[in-house]
Parts: sequence; structure tokens; C-alpha cells
Amino acid sequence: MSNTIIIGNDPAGAPVRIDIEELLATRLLVQGNSGSGKSHLLRRLLEQSAALVQQVVIDPEGDFVTLAAPFGHVVIDGAAYGSAELAELAARIRRHRASVVLALDGLDLEAQMRCAAQFLSAMFDAPRDQWFPALVVVDEAQMFAPAAAGDVSDEARRLSLAAMTNLMCRGRKRGLAGVIATQRLAKLAKNVAAEASNFLMGRTFLDIDMLRAADLLGMERRQAEQIRDLERGHFLALGPAITRRPIAARIGPAQTAPRTSISGLIPPPEAPAQDMFALLHADLQDDTPPPTRPAPPPPEKLDSLIDRISSPQAPDLPAGAPSAPAPAETLSREEMDAALDDILAEMIQDDEAPYRPAAVTYQDFTVRCRMLRLPANSLSLAGFRRRFAMALGGFNGSGEQSEAEQAVLDLARAVPDDLLAPFLCIARAAIDQQSCPNDEQLAHIYGTRSPGRVRRMLEHLEKSGFIVLRTDFGGRRSVGLPGLNLSTAPQEA
Repeated sequence: MSNTIIIGNDPAGAPVRIDIEELLATRLLVQGNSGSGKSHLLRRLLEQSAALVQQVVIDPEGDFVTLAAPFGHVVIDGAAYGSAELAELAARIRRHRASVVLALDGLDLEAQMRCAAQFLSAMFDAPRDQWFPALVVVDEAQMFAPAAAGDVSDEARRLSLAAMTNLMCRGRKRGLAGVIATQRLAKLAKNVAAEASNFLMGRTFLDIDMLRAADLLGMERRQAEQIRDLERGHFLALGPAITRRPIAARIGPAQTAPRTSISGLIPPPEAPAQDMFALLHADLQDDTPPPTRPAPPPPEKLDSLIDRISSPQAPDLPAGAPSAPAPAETLSREEMDAALDDILAEMIQDDEAPYRPAAVTYQDFTVRCRMLRLPANSLSLAGFRRRFAMALGGFNGSGEQSEAEQAVLDLARAVPDDLLAPFLCIARAAIDQQSCPNDEQLAHIYGTRSPGRVRRMLEHLEKSGFIVLRTDFGGRRSVGLPGLNLSTAPQEA
């Protein structure tokens, strides 16, 4: 599965790509005046990467709630829950890797800042075993990380700024990759903006913003004028996840649209002034109460929302699409294990799979499960690591095992997770009476390119009593499994 998405095209028509895996490590800053196309850019990014990585959107205007139906995002109305409930929801989002949109359009500015701060801080404080990769998209970031004090209380500003700083400065190690969009760089706190390594700069007019954008793009100051001339939906791109040299990008179309979008002009009704006056004053009484906004729909109950986060449903398929596979509820345990083995077998065909962090590989696994209508939590992270190591070592988690295979798997319960794959690879060679795997083969299974680490790994397995190393006079290595009467053939020259 490719890690890159197409965000748009350059002036020559060539696709402009973003490497999502690199973006998780280097973060993204988007700048552009109102109407420059920032929200459309974020929407395109979210739609194209929805199947690759978990997404959390901080949405102050409620523009991104339309992602829910086609892409399965869970919409959380920030105005409907208290501080403790939001913290619990954020913790469950990290645990279950649900993609969500936190809609804050029902709150005033200070309440939005407090709500976003509580939500981001709870995600940041998740336990280490839940540090899964996730894109955290914050629209109108200057509201949550202002460069100067405004009309809100100092406490709200401090909480919100601290949460945004943690996201951009320390979030990478916790799997949280910040994608922030702002109308003006001058309004955004510098310690938040400085942590982004990728930039998409749209149209802006003030000299201070043009100069800062040009500095970030590595352009000379006399070139900053071209930022003022950018058309709507056009951005200058730079960064390790996009390009090493600044390029112009025209953002491609999006599948969804904001809830309230006005395109084009709507002429006023053609009516004589006298008729319009009469229409406005008809039945008007002095005691007529002022018009009121319709009451919003009641918020979703917390228990129902937690259920949807814990087991998100697949989006509805468009008309005419091929029918989906049978849901997991109709599969037996044996069929489920066989399906998981097929997924793992497909994953290990990628030569780079053993070298990736476990959390990244697990995210790939959960995406593949959802594509087959299997529950994303079919295996916990710990269970996945061992099943993935078994697949790398040549063992299946389903089907009947031979007596020798079962004996090896019983012994393997005591082998640490990070050493399990090379141990099982050696055991498979011993069961099949094949030659001992060489250092290059073991290094690939072990997820390293260092021969020294392979030698230290073998020495550790031997000191722990899991294997016995033998070397003949010709320097050929063979490995025995104590207590199982199994041994590999000597290593081939």
C-alpha cells in the first residue's frame, strides 16, 4: 500500500505528492488569507489520506463534519460534553484509533480554546502502548495558539497554547502529527509555527506575512511579491514530505463540501419596493418577539458516541458499487484466523515491513482489516506483534500444527517479542531440516541492517537457553533447539 497521496498538480501538469509517512514525522503548516483555499486544501488532504492513517480534526467552524458519511469519521459536538467527558472521549479515540471531527462551532472563542485544550491534552497523555500514528488537523490555528493576548482570559490562552505547543513540539514521539492552518503567520505563536518542516503557502497581502512566508520557503525577499499574486486554490509547497525545492501547486478537487457553501451570485428577488415594504411590515406588531434561531438538534448521548468510537462502521457504498464482503459476525473463529493469516502473508511481501515501527505496521494491518470488513481490533497491538513475528518466521496462527511446530510455539511463549521472528525463522529451518539462515536473512527478519546486531541477538538467545550455536571447522554455523531434538543443517557457504 502506497504511503503517498496526490494533493494537486504543478504548472506543468505533473502530480504534486505528499508522503504521509514522512508527514507524520515532519508536520505541516498551511497559510493563506480567507478565501485562498486553505479549508479546501485540508479537505483534499483528509480525503486522500483517510484510508492510510487515523485523523483527528479540530474544526472551529463545523466545516469538516461532512467527512462523516463517506469516510466514516465520528463527529463530536464539543458543546454537548463536559471537560471530563471530553477527556474520556479523547482517551478512547487513541485507544480505538477512530477518526473523528471535533466540531466547536456551537461555542464562543474562549470555550473553543478550553475545549480544544482539554481534548488535545487528553490525547497527548495517552499511555505509551496507545501511541498510534494520527494526523491532528487544526483549522484556524491562530485562534488556539495566538501570538499575543486577546479578548480571552489569560488562563484559557495559556491552556490552549500549551496544548498546541505539546502537539507540535512533542507530539511526534507520541504518534501525533500536527497539520495546522492559519490566515496569518503573524497571528500564530512562533514556537508553534517553527516546529513544522513542510509548508503550503497561499495568497496573502500584508508585507509582514509575505516576508515570513518567503523566509520559510527559502525565497529571496524580492520574490515574496509572487505570494500576493497566487490564485485561489494555488499554493507554494516546500518540505521533506512534498518537495526539496519550492514548487507551485494547484490543489485538486475534493469529494465533499462544507455544510454551508455559497458559490456564485444570487440576485435579489424582483419585486417593486412597495410590495417588499408591505411584505416586511405585514402583521407586524409592537409586541412581536424578535426572531430566534431554530433550536439545534439534541446532542448525541455519550454512551452512544462511545459505542461508535469503539466500533466505527464502514461508510456507505455508492450506488452501483460491488457488494462488500460478508461482515465478520458471519465468520467462524477458524475463518477469522485464516483471513488474518492472509492479511499478514500479504504484508510480509513488502520487503520494508520488518523495518517499520510496530505502531506503523499495526496501523497498516487495521486498515487492511477494515477493507475486508473485519473488526479493526481483531488483534491488540501486543497480539499483532506476535502474529506478525510468526508470519515472518514461517508459522501460521491458524490451522493444525504438527507436533514439532506445537513444541516450538510452546517454547516461543517465553521468547521476547522483538526476538521472536528470528527465533521462529531458525526453528522453521530446523523443523524442515534446512540449512541455518545466514546473517543477511536473519537481519531482514529482525528488522535491522547491522550484522553486529544479528550476532548480539544470537548470543542473547543462546545465553537465555533458547538455542545452541555450533560452528564446524569450515566456519559453517548450525543452530540446535535444546530439549526439542531439532537442529538446522550447517549454513551454506
